[in-house]
Amino acid sequence: MANTNKPIAKVQLYPATGSIWKNQTSKGAFYSVSFERSYKDDAGKFQTSTTFNAGDLLTLSKVADLCDTKIRELRAADRQPDQPDEEAA
Repeated sequence: MANTNKPIAKVQLYPATGSIWKNQTSKGAFYSVSFERSYKDDAGKFQTSTTFNAGDLLTLSKVADLCDTKIRELRAADRQPDQPDEEAA
């Protein structure tokens, strides 16, 4: 059986990607982020890794900052009451 759990959003600045995950609990939703780095192997095929080189750290920090901004947007949307559909009236 395939894992159907997918991130709610992704932020990518090559070579770093931040995947944002939403987890629902009895106390409400919370968000977490996983990071990975893309690279080409010797055969030219894209691979991913969860380790970063020193040269990737500034890009990683920018991805982390953008993930923080996106999570703040998602939390704000979570707090918004459902808006009635204007066309349904």
